[in-house]
Amino acid sequence: MALPTLTPEQRAEALAKAAEARKARSELLASIKSGEQSIDKVLSRAKENKTIGKTKVTALLKAVPGLGAVKVAALLEQAGIDPDRRAAGLGERQRAALLDALK
Repeated sequence: MALPTLTPEQRAEALAKAAEARKARSELLASIKSGEQSIDKVLSRAKENKTIGKTKVTALLKAVPGLGAVKVAALLEQAGIDPDRRAAGLGERQRAALLDALK
């Protein structure tokens, strides 16, 4: 399927919206990294908050201090979660399994 042709105004609007989403996502990850927000509270808000919901679980976990790529991959495998899964796509059991694996 081909992408629709956008007018210059529509393109500028889409670029601005994407930049805003990237900024919000980076602020979210920085707040997790600094300890302002805990991963369990962030995951519980994933369904209502679009920024959290569209962020990959892998990125959220890598922002937790002390967790790197290898530990995150092991946690996701232990919890039975696909590495490409987004936060809003986690089911209750998956979220609970992930939080249990983090403890």
